[in-house]
Amino acid sequence: MKAVERVPIKTFEDLECWKQCRSLRLFVATKFVPNLPKEERYRLGDQLLRAARSTTANIAEGYGRFHFLDNAKFCSNARGSCWEVLDHLITGSDEGFISSEMLDRGRSLVDQAVKLLNGYLNYLKRASAVKSVPDRPITDNAAQSGAAGPVARMIDGRCRATSVLAGV
Repeated sequence: MKAVERVPIKTFEDLECWKQCRSLRLFVATKFVPNLPKEERYRLGDQLLRAARSTTANIAEGYGRFHFLDNAKFCSNARGSCWEVLDHLITGSDEGFISSEMLDRGRSLVDQAVKLLNGYLNYLKRASAVKSVPDRPITDNAAQSGAAGPVARMIDGRCRATSVLAGV
């Protein structure tokens, strides 16, 4: 079995789920929408682009929240947007705007994105359930940023925001 190299996550752009959603968004923008009839570019095309853009935007916004469960909520929204993209692709196929091969490619991209999002969501939920020792940050990306500001800490068994240097 080949060993998997662990690469530190420094930004949302390092997340595999974001990379896959980006591939989905680019597929929609460069392969699907240009093939739509002109009048559908402003109907179905607009809805599809918004849903595809929402996948990466929600992952990025959640990553910036610095709290596991906040991040998970946004990733859940991104997952919903992936399914919305698939529904719009199916609509495009049903109405004869795209080939079955293009639908299959889109479906594959959605499936891969959802699998990666599910894995990341499982990680976030497991990480949020871990009991943190007092005065230890419960976020992983806050400490990596090295930024000063509010950091969630466990105090008397409750999560509290404190204003300290992250990782200190």
